[in-house]
Amino acid sequence: MNTSSGQGLAPAVEAILDAARTRDPPTGGRVDVDARDLPAAFQAASADGRAPLVAEVKPTSPTTDGTRDDDPVDLATAMVDGGAAALSVLTEPAHFDGSTENLQRVRAAVDVPVLRKDFLLREAQLDAVEADVVLLIARFLGSDGDPDAGVDGADTLESMLAAARDRGFQALVEVHTERELERALDAGARIVGVNNRDLARLEVDLGTFERVADAVPADARGDVTLIAESGVATTDDVSRMRAAGADALLVGSAIMDGDVRENTERLTAATTDASDTTETTQ
Repeated sequence: MNTSSGQGLAPAVEAILDAARTRDPPTGGRVDVDARDLPAAFQAASADGRAPLVAEVKPTSPTTDGTRDDDPVDLATAMVDGGAAALSVLTEPAHFDGSTENLQRVRAAVDVPVLRKDFLLREAQLDAVEADVVLLIARFLGSDGDPDAGVDGADTLESMLAAARDRGFQALVEVHTERELERALDAGARIVGVNNRDLARLEVDLGTFERVADAVPADARGDVTLIAESGVATTDDVSRMRAAGADALLVGSAIMDGDVRENTERLTAATTDASDTTETTQ
């Protein structure tokens, strides 16, 4: 299995992984959860005429400037009031100023599905807090069929998927390339996020989603929920990703930068056809 350095990751990502490896394991025992249905939430938003949005409570990030000191529950409530179909809450403490306590409080305050956004490498890390969905990043996790996949010390994607589902979690498997998509589908992923940000250079290209989504086999498309992640800032971006096949969008910085309710309302109002919207700036 590769080390993280062998995968050519950006130094900021390397530091996040190092922190994930050394973080104290949960001590409260196994977590079991009755999860809220994420794909159903997306379908309900679409039926209501809203672009399905996973709005992210992200106090800070290595790729953004500044921090937000608002109460996470206030932010989450404003996002839901603005039409978000689901929420994402950072629980990584060292680089994103997140916490499991924030997620626990947010999930208790809203009735939409809540994703735990963190860098999970081993099964024991799943037991830190109840969430409806957990993030599994294919690039970091090993593979039963690909001995060169993953980073040093990480469990396999297959074992992490099985462990998450055994606890009741839904799993969002994040990919960036066609090869990672293939691995995710082979492992049985049913919710797949395509990260438009390259973790080697931290550059964003919305064409990444278009390319990877196009690689989903036709016979699998009806069974897979696709989420476009990173780089979505305008209604044009939402429309572009939806036209390319995104069932939902995960948006952090474009919502957190300013009035979160207004930003959420603006993005959820986007149409599927990019030609129907005229907005070109945030």
